Amino acid sequence: MELRKNENKVALVTGANKGIGKEIARGLARQGITVLLGARDSERGAQAVTELSCDGKLFFQQLDVTDLASVRVAAQQIEDRFGKLDILVNNAGIAVKLRKTSEVNAAEFREVYETNVFGVVTVTHELLPLLRRAPAARIVNISSYRGSLGSERAFNGQPFISYSTSKTALNAITVHYARELADTPIKVNAGAPGHCATDFNNFSGPRTPEQGAAIAIRLATLDEYGPTGGLFDDNGPVPW
Repeated sequence: MELRKNENKVALVTGANKGIGKEIARGLARQGITVLLGARDSERGAQAVTELSCDGKLFFQQLDVTDLASVRVAAQQIEDRFGKLDILVNNAGIAVKLRKTSEVNAAEFREVYETNVFGVVTVTHELLPLLRRAPAARIVNISSYRGSLGSERAFNGQPFISYSTSKTALNAITVHYARELADTPIKVNAGAPGHCATDFNNFSGPRTPEQGAAIAIRLATLDEYGPTGGLFDDNGPVPW
């Protein structure tokens, strides 16, 4: 029954050729959703689609979230092929080498924010018209505990100021979109996947990418009674 309910839904997951993004794509496809696996590199994206093909309907979507022209081409292709978008998962993100807060200059902030913040805004802005055409679209922004200012999690271990503050900004952006779209069926939330073992952190995390993907999949498939405008992990709301 769940598969039939989702068979007409279309999802785009950015940065989905590896790690948590790949597992989000896999999980959504297993629920009968048509998934567009977004990636900058065509070869890696196509390879990921091949690897996941047994899990459902997946297609490669070339997309560089830092390139407006690329995003606009992707939006046009999605419109031409599907006419709408039911789920957008803004997963693409980067970090740079850990160093003392006082050693981080503005250039590093710009590099990280270009993907983690401005990329999310660009993709969401360009795809929002297609999301509005869906009966009840969902936007999920992949955040982090390090974006929290309501606990010590942002400051655990080595400093990570450019990445951490980019996720704080992403949480705020999530709330602003949710507030504007509050009178529509669209729900906008952020998910904290936790410290997962991916090449993002040299595979140092205690959680698997599949475990990290679970919260994004849950938020992407919320029913009409689900929350909007919050940051969540597997256990519920996270203060930020």
